[in-house]
Amino acid sequence: MTAATPLPEPQVTLTPETVREHVDGIASFLGGAANVIMQLSHPPVGYGVMESTVDSGKASLHPVKRLRTTLTYLAVALIGTERDREVYREAVNGSHRPVHSKPDADVKYNAFDPKLQLWVAACLYWGIDDLYIRMHGPMEPELAEDFYRYCARLGTTLQMRQDMWPPDRESFYRYWEESLPLRVIDDTTRAYFTELVDLKWLSPIPRFVFGRLHRFGVTALLPQHLRDEMHMTWTARDERTYTAILRAISAVWIRMPVVLRNAPLNTCLADMRMRRRLGLSLV
Repeated sequence: MTAATPLPEPQVTLTPETVREHVDGIASFLGGAANVIMQLSHPPVGYGVMESTVDSGKASLHPVKRLRTTLTYLAVALIGTERDREVYREAVNGSHRPVHSKPDADVKYNAFDPKLQLWVAACLYWGIDDLYIRMHGPMEPELAEDFYRYCARLGTTLQMRQDMWPPDRESFYRYWEESLPLRVIDDTTRAYFTELVDLKWLSPIPRFVFGRLHRFGVTALLPQHLRDEMHMTWTARDERTYTAILRAISAVWIRMPVVLRNAPLNTCLADMRMRRRLGLSLV
């Protein structure tokens, strides 16, 4: 798909401006690592990332840059204009072109595979929906369906076709419940995820300070099947503790002005537009 190809749009009433009321930027930080594990638990996605020759995009080598580009993708997909999406798609496509398995690889993958992008988009939506409910409570049913259809942009901003997105939330959760038990985390991917969860890329002092808390938060937001695959334990007491922490955060966060609640996504979108005007690399 090229920049000139028009994007199919879901039938929604939300727009990049009105959706901001329902977007919590802090969820990107709270759920980011857990969502990465969800996405990469699909072996073709996981091995595509682990075996990628594009070193500039590796979180283990360039964690800050990887965080920026991931947040920018979310920002562009959720609150960006059509022009933003076209430009960022081309930039991401440039990074994705070398990402495909070798002919003799045990796990076959291609970063342009729309079925893999459907799974990644599904993980992003599931994480957004989960944290929204935890922080705000359930959306009104009509709004929830509208927001869900809007979130097809999480996949159609790349190569996922609109008709691949399940037509409603009931269909989506049926797809999710059927797909999740098929995800397997082997020893190789588990070791990769463990480094991510335990912040091994940080220097010793911040790793010591934040490592256990980060692991706790990641475990909290993983579906139980993936906790089991990661050999993680989670108790009812852990759930009560995390719920109390999240309620304390929510009590402050949901009372902030929308422009602050959208951060850092709105900041990342502004940064992408500035980079585009200056001719700088977007990813």
